[in-house]
Amino acid sequence: MTDIRKLIVLASLAFVLFSCSKDDEGILVPNETETQLKERLIDLFGSLDALSMPRSSDYEAIPSDQNNPLTADKVLLGKFLFHETGLALNPKEAIGEGTYSCASCHHAAAGFQSGIKQGIGEGGWGFGLNGESRIANPDYNLDSLDIQPIRTPTVLNTAYQNLMLWNGQFGALGMNVGTEASWTPDTPKETNNLGFEGVETQAIAGLGVHRLQLDISIVNNGPYKDLFDSAFPDVVEEERYSIVNAGLAIAAFERTVMASESPFQKLLRNEIHELTEDELKGALLFYGKANCYECHSGPGLNGMEFHALGMNDLIEGNVIGSVDEATSKGRGGFTGDPDDDYTFKTPTLYNLKDVSFLGHGGSFNSVFEVIEYKNAADAENPNIPDERLSSLFIPLGLSTEEIEQLSLFIENGLYDDNLSRYVPDATPLGSCFPNADQQSKSDLGCD
Repeated sequence: MTDIRKLIVLASLAFVLFSCSKDDEGILVPNETETQLKERLIDLFGSLDALSMPRSSDYEAIPSDQNNPLTADKVLLGKFLFHETGLALNPKEAIGEGTYSCASCHHAAAGFQSGIKQGIGEGGWGFGLNGESRIANPDYNLDSLDIQPIRTPTVLNTAYQNLMLWNGQFGALGMNVGTEASWTPDTPKETNNLGFEGVETQAIAGLGVHRLQLDISIVNNGPYKDLFDSAFPDVVEEERYSIVNAGLAIAAFERTVMASESPFQKLLRNEIHELTEDELKGALLFYGKANCYECHSGPGLNGMEFHALGMNDLIEGNVIGSVDEATSKGRGGFTGDPDDDYTFKTPTLYNLKDVSFLGHGGSFNSVFEVIEYKNAADAENPNIPDERLSSLFIPLGLSTEEIEQLSLFIENGLYDDNLSRYVPDATPLGSCFPNADQQSKSDLGCD
């Protein structure tokens, strides 16, 4: 860390004590910078509510698929299924059975990302403290590994996305209307034909892609039967215990996973003044000079537009496996439209300090590095023609101090430190989770 960064961080810690003042009755009131921020947000969006997330239990307020209404019973079932290593019943190698789950690559300890540059489902070994120590099991054949060719996107705040994955290939609505020719038969993309939004489509398709399945012994004669009965009471029993309904329950749970307890969200609700002076200044930059909000929009601070920012893919020689052409082309690899080549969906900015790899190829190690990159607007990927770069990828003119302030806002102001509330104490099958290989069991204390 540079000397100037150290000074700014120390100053920020001091300001936490002085970012608010007390009125004559001893009640904390916002300082001038916080007042300026709120005025700016109201000027831009009409109200603070426009950026506020609902409580995770406020099912009426959470954006949902009209064909998959949220209920407490469905969310509970999805919460269990999401973390259930007992669904790992279709591994390529027998030693992988019962050792992985959805949460292997999307767990709370890493902000519902994977904690490593490449998420590993089947064939992973170990966990560490935050998923950072997971590696490929040396006893596995390379071709048997379920390992991602692109950095695992987070489940956090996906209620504010109608398409999923970096290329937006999952989801039958929104910008995917008109892409039906790309919903290739006998591939996961065919799941779009079910007509659901992206969260539901990905959850359903992902169960098959990641070698998870429902077994009759788990449902009909096991602890999940009552959970399915409560979650889908209007579905005839012959169709109730299906992989589609399992996916719909998981999607319902995922929609409730939001960073609603972050300091910025509390500020929007006028609950408490937790942002330091430098974080407040960073927020003003976010919604001002830096224009971050043009792409990172709405309560989730994500976006449904696709942009080419010239970032590297996973670099050959430093990853397991390889990156195919379709993956490297992002949206264009899905749509087949050259105008979409090298564009990727705008990710959420919440809980980024939980991970050490940022960008779709994990080529950045901190929020500061990403902002430095965008500030300079000098593409790092030599394979992307200049004419394909986004018109928004231009120098921002930020000083080092402003980059630091913006980083502090994103890292701390957008950080929900209680994502463990979305993790069950145990699954109905009593499984170790998010992983259950021997090293993970040791790391997680499941032995």
